[in-house]
Amino acid sequence: MKFTLLLLVGGIALNAFGHPDQPPANPKASPAAQAVLKFIQGLQNRPDKKLLSGQFTDFGTNAGNSAKIFELIQQRTGCYPAILGVDYADWHDGSIAAAAPNAAALNQWRHGGLVTINVHFFNPLRTNLAVSGLRDKNVDITPLLDPTSPAHAVWMRELDDIAIGLQQLRDAGVVVLWRPFHEMNGGWFWWGAKKPAVFIQLWRQMFDYFTIQKKLNNLLWVYAANTGGRTADYYPGDGYVDLVGVDAYTDFVDAQHIQGVPELLHLPKPFGFTEFGPHGPFHPPGDYNYLRFIDGVEKHFPKASFFQAWSVNWGLTTNQNVSALLHHPWVVNRAGLPDFLDFKP
Repeated sequence: MKFTLLLLVGGIALNAFGHPDQPPANPKASPAAQAVLKFIQGLQNRPDKKLLSGQFTDFGTNAGNSAKIFELIQQRTGCYPAILGVDYADWHDGSIAAAAPNAAALNQWRHGGLVTINVHFFNPLRTNLAVSGLRDKNVDITPLLDPTSPAHAVWMRELDDIAIGLQQLRDAGVVVLWRPFHEMNGGWFWWGAKKPAVFIQLWRQMFDYFTIQKKLNNLLWVYAANTGGRTADYYPGDGYVDLVGVDAYTDFVDAQHIQGVPELLHLPKPFGFTEFGPHGPFHPPGDYNYLRFIDGVEKHFPKASFFQAWSVNWGLTTNQNVSALLHHPWVVNRAGLPDFLDFKP
C-alpha cells in the first residue's frame, strides 16, 4: 500500500526533509522531466519502495557493453536496476562520444528505466591536446567565463559536443539525470577545489547555456559532491539544481566514513548516493557484501532516495548478496517504476 506522509505548516505541504517540494530548476522542464522529479520527490515519504537502484556501466564507446551489464545483473538477481549510468567521455581518442551512451540510455528508457549521464570533462585549458587533462592541477577556471578568452571558445565547443548528445535524447523523449562537475569539493579533477563563487558561476553558465540556448528541457540537474568537507559550499542555488548526492568509496556506510551528508540534507532537494563503491577508489577486490550497504542506508541515511553503484568490481555484477539488495523492501528496481513514457517530450 502506498501513502504519502506530509506535514502542513502555514498551509504548505512539507516533505520528509521539512522542505516544500521544489519545482524543476528549469521552469520549462518537459512534462516527462517534471513527472520524474515529482516521483523522486515522493520517494522520501514512503515507508518502503523508497530507494532507486542504479548501476554505472561505462564510458564513451565502451558504453556499448551497457546492455550486457544489465542483462548480467538480471540473470544474477531477477531485476534490472532502476537507473542506468553512462559517461560521454571517450578515453580512446580524447573526445566526446555520445552514440553508444545514448543507445544504452534509449534502451533503458524504452524499457521503463531511468538514465543518469555525466562527463569526465576534458580540460579546456590543457596545453597537450593528446591527453584529457582530467587531473590537471592548479587550473584557473576564470578564463572559461570570459567570452573573449581562447579557453572559453574551447570550453563552449566541448559543451556543444555534449549538447548534441543530450539533444538527441531530448528529441527521443528521454529524461536525463544530468550530473556535471561531480566531486567538485575535491581537488583531483581540474574543476575541483576552486573558489566556490567562481565554480558556481561556471555551473550557472552551463545551466543557462543548456536550458536557454540549447533548450535541453529533458534534463534534471544533479549536484554530486564527494564525501568529506565542504559538500554544500559549491551548491549553485535552488534554481540550478534538482537533486543532490554524495560520491562515497568505502565499505562502511555510516556517518564516520561518509561525511558531509547533513549539509546536503539541509538543501531542499532529494538526496542520494550519486556514486557508491565498496573498498575504496582504486582496485576493489569485488567481494563486498552489499547487505552492508543497505543496512547502513537504513540505519544512518534513511532519507536517501537513490543510489548508483560504480562499475566493474565496485558494482552489482561481481559482489556478494546483490540479489538480496535488489529484493530489499526499500529498493525500487526498473519494474517498479511508473510509466514515464505516458508523458510527451
